[in-house]
Amino acid sequence: MAEPDESLDVMIHKLLRVAIKRRWWLLVPTVVVALGACAASLVLPNHYESVATILVAHQQVPERYVTPNSTSDIREQLMLMTDEILSRTQLLEIINEFDLYPKDRKRLAPEDLVELIRKDITIEPLGKSNETKDLNSFKISFTGTDPHMAQEVASKLTTLFTQEYLKSRAEQSTGTTNFLDEQLQAAAADLKQQESRLRDFKMHYLGELPEQQQGNLTILSGLHAQLQNTMASINRARQQQVYLESLLSQYQNLAAAGVAAPEAVAVSPADTIKAELTRLRNERADLLARYTGEYPDVVKINEQIKEAEAMQASSAKGSEPAKGEPNKASAKSTNSPETGATTAQLKSQLEANRLEVRDAITEQKQIESRIAEYQGRLNMTPVREEQLADILRDYDLSKKNYDDLLGKKTQSELATSLEIRQQGAQFRLIDPPQLAHEAFRRGSCEDQPRWVRSGLGTGRRPGFPA
Repeated sequence: MAEPDESLDVMIHKLLRVAIKRRWWLLVPTVVVALGACAASLVLPNHYESVATILVAHQQVPERYVTPNSTSDIREQLMLMTDEILSRTQLLEIINEFDLYPKDRKRLAPEDLVELIRKDITIEPLGKSNETKDLNSFKISFTGTDPHMAQEVASKLTTLFTQEYLKSRAEQSTGTTNFLDEQLQAAAADLKQQESRLRDFKMHYLGELPEQQQGNLTILSGLHAQLQNTMASINRARQQQVYLESLLSQYQNLAAAGVAAPEAVAVSPADTIKAELTRLRNERADLLARYTGEYPDVVKINEQIKEAEAMQASSAKGSEPAKGEPNKASAKSTNSPETGATTAQLKSQLEANRLEVRDAITEQKQIESRIAEYQGRLNMTPVREEQLADILRDYDLSKKNYDDLLGKKTQSELATSLEIRQQGAQFRLIDPPQLAHEAFRRGSCEDQPRWVRSGLGTGRRPGFPA
């Protein structure tokens, strides 16, 4: 067990003897390299760094009142703006504007100048972690050989970032509003088409719609009642017709036999007219209890009452005895003028009764036709209800889509107005670029840890986590 330890000690002693013997071979190159690096750092020009700190400020109006259109990640937006601002075209403009790298511009290509200025720019988020909610500020710095020039370039970069952020938010908000406006116009056209479809359906099937069912039932009930009244009027008119025909037949038989009409028979027409007039008045009173004076049946029965009153007046006038003459009905001949007048009145009344029956039958057919029509409407109501439900479903979807887009467009317009007035989220400069008073030499021994921390020249965006 002791032999391995003894061999290890022997080997260590041998190495130490070799190192001591060849010590100059190790010390001389190390010292030479160190002195060369320090000499080179002394030859390099001084560099000055100007740093600006920018705060990510939220919009001035609370989000519960105006919801912003831009809800993207702040860190992602900053990276996109970095790519935009540190683009080849933009950086070449900055180089030409501030006359940067005058010596290098004579010997380097534009692409090499762009890479050179990118190494002098540092963009570093100041959040506590990589989470979006912790990113509330970042810094921008530029390193140059002249402190005033470094401050001016840093100020230019700060202005570009603040303006680009406002511009990008305004463009994004305006684009959102324009997109919603196009969608709203399409939704309005679709809603108009659905409204036209619904209107055409209701106009085409007017009377068969579900909302008209109760009205149809009410009208149908009224038509049934009217039909009953008309049929009752027909029955009464036919009974009166039979009575008038019987009375007229009696008068004609007596006249043909040459026998004087009995007194009871002679006054029968007047009594008949009086009874008919009473019936018509009672019927009119019954109609007025349910309808107004302009109802067609009321107007018609008023005309019949006027005719009956005229017949009653004519009959009474014909039956009055002449002054100074005895009232002897038995002495009158069957062919007397009074008998002829009564017969003519009966015939006229019988003809009017026949017309009344004919008109009542016509009215009955019309009412029955209307009853069949409304009954057909009621039978088709369930079918129309199902068809209407499909149309209303499409209409409601179009209306809801239109209302949603209208609300979103209104909200987007508020957010766009907020961005245009620069009252939304923005970059606020809380620490402007300062004039650097302390210089350092890039590449010196004491400065090496600083540039390792900055993350430049690592093949990724400056200041952003890999």
